[in-house]
Order: sequence, then C-alpha cells, then structure tokens
Amino acid sequence: MKKDFVSIDDFTPTQLHDLILLAGWLKSVRKSARDIRPLAGRSMAMIFEKPSLRTRVTFELAMVELGGHALEGQPPGVRLGGRESVPDLARNLERWVDIVVARVYKNATVRELAANMRLPLINGLCDMEHPCQAVADIQTVCELAGPRFPHVRLAFIGDGNNVCNSLLLICGALGLDLAVANPPGYAPRECFVARARTLCAASGGRLTVCHDPAEAVRGADFIYTDVWTSMGQEAEKQNREQAFRSFQVNAQLLSLAAKEHYVLHCLPAHRGEEITDEVIDGPHSRVFDQAENRLHAQKAVILSLMDPALAERLVREAGK
Repeated sequence: MKKDFVSIDDFTPTQLHDLILLAGWLKSVRKSARDIRPLAGRSMAMIFEKPSLRTRVTFELAMVELGGHALEGQPPGVRLGGRESVPDLARNLERWVDIVVARVYKNATVRELAANMRLPLINGLCDMEHPCQAVADIQTVCELAGPRFPHVRLAFIGDGNNVCNSLLLICGALGLDLAVANPPGYAPRECFVARARTLCAASGGRLTVCHDPAEAVRGADFIYTDVWTSMGQEAEKQNREQAFRSFQVNAQLLSLAAKEHYVLHCLPAHRGEEITDEVIDGPHSRVFDQAENRLHAQKAVILSLMDPALAERLVREAGK
C-alpha cells in the first residue's frame, strides 16, 4: 500500500526518529563519494497554490540530487478545483509521475489529492500542518543538542498555526519538552494539543501551552518563532500586530533562556515584528542552518516514501 506524508501523525515515533537519522546521513554524504542517486528515471510533480522559496527549491533539488526529475505546476496552468476538479488532477498525475508534493491553502485539498491517487503524496504546507518543516526543525535541534537530544526544552512563541501544530506532534512523538506561548485567541487547535499530550504520555515528553512568552522561554534551550500574519491572513494584519505586540523575540525575552540557547525561525521573517535584527543576525541564531536542513529533510521524506527498504538500510548505517 502507498504511504503519504500529509501529517506528522502519518509516521510513527520510530519512523520519525528514523527520518531524522536519515536526513542527517544524507546531509553527511552530500557531494561526497558516498552520495547516492537511487531514483534515476523517477519523477516528482510539485503543485504550488502558494508562493514558495524554501519548499520549492529544496524539493526540486532533493529529487534531482536523488537522481530523479522534478517538475512544477502552478497557477494559471494548475488551479485546484478551478480549471479541473482535484480528483481529476490526481488521476492524471498518477499516470505520469511517481510522487507528488502539494503546497496548498487548505488541508482538505491535500487530503482530497491523497485520497484520489495511488502515488505517495507529501504535504508541502497547508493551513493545518507543515510536516516537512517540522522534520527539518527537529533535525536542526538534534544536531545542536547532540547526546542531550531529545531531553531539551523548545519554546514556540507566536501564532498557533500550521508550523506550531506540526511541532506539537513531532515534539510529543519524540519526547521533547515543548512550551507554546500564544496570545489569547491564537492558540493551536485543541485537537493538536490533545494529540500531543497523548504522544507525550507515551514518549516522556512534556507540553506547556500558555499565554506568557516569559513563562515559555524561561530556561529554554531553543526559542522558535514565526510570522504573525501568514499568507492569506493579510486582512487580519492590523489586529494581529496588536495582539502579538508583546510576543516579539528580542534580546530582553532571550535573557530568560538557558545560557547556551539557539534561535529558530521557519522563514520568511518579518524583521522588526516577530523577531528583531539583533536576534536573527546574532550569535544564537541558527535560522539559516534550519533552512539548509529543509533540503536534507525533503530527501529523507522522499526516499522513505519511494524506496522504504533502502531508507531502512541507510538508517541502520546512520545509526552505527
């Protein structure tokens, strides 16, 4: 049976752990004599309803560096549910390519695509989750934490959005200590919080959801933020700026973090809003390492879906 990566919850905790190991191994051998290109002759279609830099570049490069070919479809040529129905688009693509990644506005769209094609589908972003971003995020945390992983505290400051939802699930699954601070009215969906608590109960992770950035950041090893106003929310910009004003990641807030701490951001950043120049360009920032890891995380996801036997063998090698 085909496997999709629509949600972090599509992979078990063990499979998520293996994804992190695989991403690290692929990063370590990139452009070396041990580099691999197992997907020669295979192709990936990329569907973009939303503009993209990191998702678009890293997915195309990931497929090319694995030996395959990637092609992009975006408006006006591809209009999901407009020019043709989502099921019809899915049934066309499955006749031509081997895997599809979709960056769309609505979770219902990515799930409808997955339900109507026999190919693996990767969620490149939707309004509910950003699972590939979360894999790259935790890969970065793992690299920086070293043997302490997963026993670290990560604070997410900002909107309870798709990025936050995926972090809740992956941190819960892998046993991290996650503290989420959002303004009232902007907390993550309760279904994600409840699922994260269930995962924490099994993994030994801890979850705090609050409205106080200081409470979340106090003693944190990693401080993560995201834009206050995402694409499609422009009409809410003024209200959001007022609600999030005290949620800026700045030097004063970071003074409460652990002495050795790191700052993360999924990018693009609205400098001077959710994060200051001093912080994003400062010595604790690892946001561009995090962005680099999108490439290796995408490779790991693609390979795990397209050649799970090879992925499993490489994970064993990475774990030696």
